[in-house]
Amino acid sequence: MAEGQIEAVLHQGVELAVLRQGGVQPTFVWLGGFRSDMAGTKAQALANWAAARGQAFVRFDYSGHGRSGGRFEDGTLSRWLGDTLAVLETIPGPLVLVGSSMGGWIALLAARALPARVKALLLIAPAADFTERLMWPALSADEQRRLMEEGRLEQASQYSADPNVLTRALIEDGRKHLLMTGSIVFDGPVTILQGGADPDVPQAHVEALAGLMHARTLDMRVIPDGDHRLSRPQDIAALLDAAEALAR
Repeated sequence: MAEGQIEAVLHQGVELAVLRQGGVQPTFVWLGGFRSDMAGTKAQALANWAAARGQAFVRFDYSGHGRSGGRFEDGTLSRWLGDTLAVLETIPGPLVLVGSSMGGWIALLAARALPARVKALLLIAPAADFTERLMWPALSADEQRRLMEEGRLEQASQYSADPNVLTRALIEDGRKHLLMTGSIVFDGPVTILQGGADPDVPQAHVEALAGLMHARTLDMRVIPDGDHRLSRPQDIAALLDAAEALAR
């Protein structure tokens, strides 16, 4: 199992937990999802794959996630994008960003911020603009009102015993980073993995995103019975196959 010594990268006074594996460039960088962490099945599988082939690989936890400092409720897209850019600044050479769910949105934003360094994107159920296009419309009128008036809203989570805490700051800040309002240009290859049975980031949402992308190559692979996690053995095999192709 690939595991190294956790180090800290400081961003806005918060220590971010980072794991680095040395190897050949480009460096693959794992960008996790909303409330997920770098110890998940997909991140660990990529770490093992990278170790086996001698590929440089970095994973980390956003502030308020996993082993990083900070409070989750203080998080916004601006904050987590800033965390990502702070970590990327510490990595030399070209990058391949592997973004899962919310991490797909952050990967696209980071690629726009660092066009000369990001050479390829591997997006897994990319939840671009999810705060506005998926989260906000799913709230009832009463929930929207309470969120705006009280500043926070708790919702039961199917992935954790702890509730999801949504904040007004998360929604309002997300509107500053919307991508699906026009063309999304990326000068490199993009591979998208999407579950056809994903209830959280529907296939139609990802197809709409793909339709806006102008990349050197765009390969969208749909796993018909795949859910949002895409963590079954066959899903992991598809992920590692896509990573192998982008490493060549």
